[in-house]
Amino acid sequence: MTQTSAPDAPSAERASEGAGRNPWERYGWVVRGVWLVFLVFPVIALVGTPRPVWQVVVGLGLVVVFAVTYVVGSSHLERLGRQPATTRRAVAILALLLACTVGSALIIGANSLGFLPFVVAFAMFALPIPSAIGVGVAATFVAGAAAVVTDPGEGTWSVAIIVFAVGVMTGGVRVVSDRGEQYERMSRDLAIVEERERVARDVHDVLGHSLTVVTVKAELAERLVDLDPERAKAELAEIQALSRQALAEIRATVGGLRVARLGDELASARTALAGAGIEGHVPDDPTAVDPRHRTVLAWVLREATTNVVRHSDADACWVELASNRLVVRDDGRGLGERPEGNGIRGLRERVEAAGGRITIATGPEGHGTVLEVTL
Repeated sequence: MTQTSAPDAPSAERASEGAGRNPWERYGWVVRGVWLVFLVFPVIALVGTPRPVWQVVVGLGLVVVFAVTYVVGSSHLERLGRQPATTRRAVAILALLLACTVGSALIIGANSLGFLPFVVAFAMFALPIPSAIGVGVAATFVAGAAAVVTDPGEGTWSVAIIVFAVGVMTGGVRVVSDRGEQYERMSRDLAIVEERERVARDVHDVLGHSLTVVTVKAELAERLVDLDPERAKAELAEIQALSRQALAEIRATVGGLRVARLGDELASARTALAGAGIEGHVPDDPTAVDPRHRTVLAWVLREATTNVVRHSDADACWVELASNRLVVRDDGRGLGERPEGNGIRGLRERVEAAGGRITIATGPEGHGTVLEVTL
């Protein structure tokens, strides 16, 4: 029987990297290679003027080395990005390009200036901005000095202008590219922060409500152990069921799957209020609410009911629903001097993110609390 061996770790890692890479990156060398057609001018200068064969061979070799170094070096550094180790490698590649340029200058003179636009372009994308600008300025100065020293009729002034233009254009592209990368990093960081806040808000709402109901029922079961053992058992069974439900909701919340349902929250509100000994006036039908607003109002109802059970010391609680509106009021002790907690802050964020408005105020004649949400 033949057995298929698992791929080794390096192969798997390479496969993973290849899977996550933009498939068009492999053709980037074509875009860079197209511009190498301008190296035909140094080649013409080599073969179009009578000179020793060894100079032609050496000169053509330098052109080939320059072209290969430019394409391969650019591709390699683009994959790695601009890191300190990559910058050192870029300096080494740039030094090789300059060496080819200087070697060609010793053979064909000012015609070797055709290498400089490639040197400037490579430096602009491979080096830190200050160093890249320094290379561009130096290359422009060299090309301009050569134009002054040599016969302007040879076109060296045109090369100097091209070197300057390439430096300006590639520098502009580099600046825009860097700003785009910064924007993308900031966007990713903001997305991570927003996701953390969402999970924290959802966990607070889920746990706060579930643990409040569990606590109320546990206290009730403790009082009923001697008075009504059968009902105490029933309360304990409900506590067990609520604990399982809370655990499932936490898992779903962390996984981003938790969606509050208004009908479930209405039933849960009735159960929580009854368990706390509060007379609940909670509607049965969630269809009065526009379907677009039910999820947000379900989260609001959950937190509002938790606050009534935990803080209000109320005897009764009323829940009112409309198409785009929810009101929860009680006859308890009111807001008092209590500061706004994390739960209310989380509700404000939810409601405002949905384009709504939330108000919390003390009830008529200073009794109770009224929470109103309008979307």
